Amino acid sequence: MDVETLKALKLHEFEEAASGYRSSSDMASGAKDALEQRITAQMRKVLKGATADAAVGQLREVAKDFHYVQVECGLVATALTAFAADMRPAQDKLKRALSEAAEHKFTVGADGAVSYPAAGENPGGSPPKAGSAGASKYTGAAGSIDQQAVEQDPNPNHAIAQGIANRIAEAVKEATDTDQKWAPQLRKLKADDDLVVSDGDWADVGKDTDGVRGAGQHYLDSLPHPPKDGSPKANADWWKGLTPDQQADWTALHPDTVGGLDGLPATVRDEANRMVLDERRGQYQTELNGMPKPPANEWTWIRGGMIPVKVHTDEWMAWDKKYGDRYRHLESSLKGMGAIQNRFDRTGEEGMPEAYLLGFSPEGHGRAILANGNPDTAQHQAVYVPGTTSNLEGFGGSIDRTTELWRQTQHARRDASVSTIAWLGYDAPQDIVKDSPFEHYAYDGAPAYRKFMDGLDASYSGSGEPHRTAIGHSYGTTLIGAAAQKGDLNADDVIFAGSPGVKVGSAGEMDVPKGHVWNEEADGDKVPDIGRWGHGGSQWKMGGGVFLIPSDEAFGANQMNTHAEGSGPTETKGAHGHSEYWNRDTTALKNQALVVIGEYGEVTDPR
Repeated sequence: MDVETLKALKLHEFEEAASGYRSSSDMASGAKDALEQRITAQMRKVLKGATADAAVGQLREVAKDFHYVQVECGLVATALTAFAADMRPAQDKLKRALSEAAEHKFTVGADGAVSYPAAGENPGGSPPKAGSAGASKYTGAAGSIDQQAVEQDPNPNHAIAQGIANRIAEAVKEATDTDQKWAPQLRKLKADDDLVVSDGDWADVGKDTDGVRGAGQHYLDSLPHPPKDGSPKANADWWKGLTPDQQADWTALHPDTVGGLDGLPATVRDEANRMVLDERRGQYQTELNGMPKPPANEWTWIRGGMIPVKVHTDEWMAWDKKYGDRYRHLESSLKGMGAIQNRFDRTGEEGMPEAYLLGFSPEGHGRAILANGNPDTAQHQAVYVPGTTSNLEGFGGSIDRTTELWRQTQHARRDASVSTIAWLGYDAPQDIVKDSPFEHYAYDGAPAYRKFMDGLDASYSGSGEPHRTAIGHSYGTTLIGAAAQKGDLNADDVIFAGSPGVKVGSAGEMDVPKGHVWNEEADGDKVPDIGRWGHGGSQWKMGGGVFLIPSDEAFGANQMNTHAEGSGPTETKGAHGHSEYWNRDTTALKNQALVVIGEYGEVTDPR
């Protein structure tokens, strides 16, 4: 980088290029959405058979290509924007220095040296001569001495020229540093020469994002930041206050931040979280592929006294010590990611609506929030909280339950506008015996649940007020109870299924209108009575030592039938045990759906 190059640099051309890449990203996004949410969904409605399945499969691959183009072009756009923003202060500094030189009728050379004319008086000595000043080469004490010499020159132009030369040198150095920072990042933003978007390609996208984020930190710092620990409304206001380009830049550089902010539109969070999902899946699969698989001979027998004992082999133990925990985390996380992708791929199947990924992280046991249908426009919203053993690996089960619930609402009323949401936004107990008796999992997760429910209000764009139902299963009911006990639940109805207790002793403490707490306990479900001793609530009027759960009459919940009902086409099946409340065609599922759509008069009780 030199003076002439920096002077001639047309930063608006980089910004125009960024605009072009951003347009390409937007077009790719539109094409992806059209393929995933409309074209393949319509094909599934009208076409059946192997040929249709093959065509849908090919279109999904094309949609993946478009998503890759969208993300990479978005990164390029942000990188070019950030480069121009980083370079502009240096160029402005140079222009100001050159302008000052012109005002004094100084001449600036290609090397940044500033030539100045004779001026001033030097009594008793030679008249001050013209000269040239280059950027100071010294620092510290030597620099101070050099500056004193300049200031003692009887030609006043020398000091002025020296200051200009120093500023020119500073501008060129800043521009050089910026160029050296961004050049390698921009060179990396290119695809390989095949037509397949592989796991390795998505892993590279993650690296590209990290690189652009690091190089663009100064630019990002110049943008408005989301409020720290902001409310959903504050988050929504921040997002609305950004320009479209700033929104795109935030999504490109920090999709995990954007995807995790309650209050932002579902479409925005979905797009950001899908970026994170694809990047992490590529990274995890690439890392897993690079690990040695566990030895086939995991077990062996040794004789302890007269009795053979089954133990791990030395080979397997050595592998497990080095790779085991990470290998299992990668495998389990990828299974959960696969379940999420499978739900995306099933859009249109049996009329299933588009899916929105409202939260995602594979860290720890994993977090995921997925909506069937757009909650921002749905008249009825239902937010399901799973219980003990819930994690990313098993998130497919929660997706299936909320999917079945959505289908059942359509059976109950075909024109019902509904979004059913699987919310794994907390660290659930992972062991029934060791973990589930403790209440801190519920209290730790309750604030996030309340914030998510408030976020549904902040992002809602439909007509009127939405009708919102909180649904919990097992320990998930305990979390909902803790959320109501400690704050505003922001729900119109609450449904409990297989509840071991909700920390409060009456339906009146559940922070919803009177008569809007509903409960299901299936035959053979042992969890409610066992759990009451750890999570049951109490009423002061009943004295100490009495722990109430939603299944108790004294609690005051509306008890819903879970037994078989009707006959012929209207017959519904009974639910049994702890895990059948969301089975298709069950009375338990039918009654939940009726509450979700507000058809309370059709809900049946156990009598």
